[in-house]
Amino acid sequence: MKIFVDVDACPVVHQIETVARKYNVPVVLLCDTNHILSSDYSEVRIVGAGADAVDLALINLCRAGDIVVTQDYGVAALALGKRAYAVHQNGWQYTDENIDRLLMERHVMKKARRASAKFHGKGPHKRTAADDEKFAQKFERLLQLVAAAIAGNAVREDGLQDDADGL
Repeated sequence: MKIFVDVDACPVVHQIETVARKYNVPVVLLCDTNHILSSDYSEVRIVGAGADAVDLALINLCRAGDIVVTQDYGVAALALGKRAYAVHQNGWQYTDENIDRLLMERHVMKKARRASAKFHGKGPHKRTAADDEKFAQKFERLLQLVAAAIAGNAVREDGLQDDADGL
C-alpha cells in the first residue's frame, strides 16, 4: 500500500505525512513544475506542467489497495476504477456509490457557470485547524481499515466510508 497525494492546492500534506509515518506507509507527493515542494518523509515527484499532467501521473502510479488523496472528482473516479481508495482533502471518502452523483453535480455547475456571467457558485468555507484535525482523524481511521483489509481481516464496506457527515 502507498499513499499518492495530488498536492496542488492540498492543505493537508502535513497531516497525511504524520499519519503515514506513524504506520510506516510510503507517501508519494505529486506536483507540477509550477510548485516547489520538499519533504523529509515523502517521495516528491515533479511532473511536467500541463492541464492534467499530475492527474495522469498519479493514476498511472496508483494500484489496487493504494490510497489517493485528491479534490478532483475525475481523478477519484479513475482511482476507484483501479480499485484504489480515494479520499478528499476534507476527509470524506469517494466511493462507487457517490462518485457518479459528484461527477454529475460538477458537470451541472460547470454548465451553469458557462451559461451566465453572473452565476457564482458557493465556494468552500475557510479552512480551520479543526478541519485539519478532523481530516487527520478520518485519514488515520481509513489507513487502519485499509491495512486491515490488505492483511486479510474482515472489513465491512461501510466501515471505509465517512461517518455521519457523508456527502
